[in-house]
Amino acid sequence: MIFYYGDFIEFIMQAVILAAGKGMRMRPLTYDVPKPMVAVAGKNLLERKMDILPKEVNEIIIIVGYLGEQIKNYFGNFYNGRGITYISQEQLLGTGKALWLAKNLIKGKFISMMGDDIYTASDLKKCLEYDWAVLAQEIEGHARGGRIELKADGHLVAITEGVHDNEHNFINTGLFVLQPEIFNYELVKLADKNEWGLPQTIVKAAQDYDVKIVPTKLWLQLTDADDIQRVASILNQEVWA
Repeated sequence: MIFYYGDFIEFIMQAVILAAGKGMRMRPLTYDVPKPMVAVAGKNLLERKMDILPKEVNEIIIIVGYLGEQIKNYFGNFYNGRGITYISQEQLLGTGKALWLAKNLIKGKFISMMGDDIYTASDLKKCLEYDWAVLAQEIEGHARGGRIELKADGHLVAITEGVHDNEHNFINTGLFVLQPEIFNYELVKLADKNEWGLPQTIVKAAQDYDVKIVPTKLWLQLTDADDIQRVASILNQEVWA
């Protein structure tokens, strides 16, 4: 969204963080702590996301669920001068349903990201160069996650969840730059699951809009408790930026 003050133009943007999940595979760490609040190398996962947001972002919307009161009590209504709005997801019905809870609050181009993955400021900045973008990781060989399928011209045609053994894959990282028009599309229900997928719904929008696939420099997932030390060692390296 753009605000005009005489000759001065101010760009205002929102970021939505999906942080409602139970983090089952991270147990025992997540018995008493929501996964986005797990600390890695001195910061919890939510802090790491909010710290990379560009200055244009003035409002953070956090979708909370499992042990969500801990998140609210820790951050309160502001973080580094940015207002925080919380929305509770009572039923965990997938990333699409989670984002749709913020539908009536979105004012313009916005960021959507997962609450339990770690991204870089430089990747986010690159995504924001486009009206629509999906941050993706290039993987050779065996991969698990949302495999991105493109036409020869680079047009997004599918994001398929599962285990993949192709020689080359682009895997969805869960960081998106979107427009309010995404809410004009009917959410896509995942096969054999009582969940509605945000990535698959973005694919529908990609038939009408140019959704850019942006390769990531570094994307870190914490799948289980054993990942804490591995990820911390990466974060402590000078190459992290």
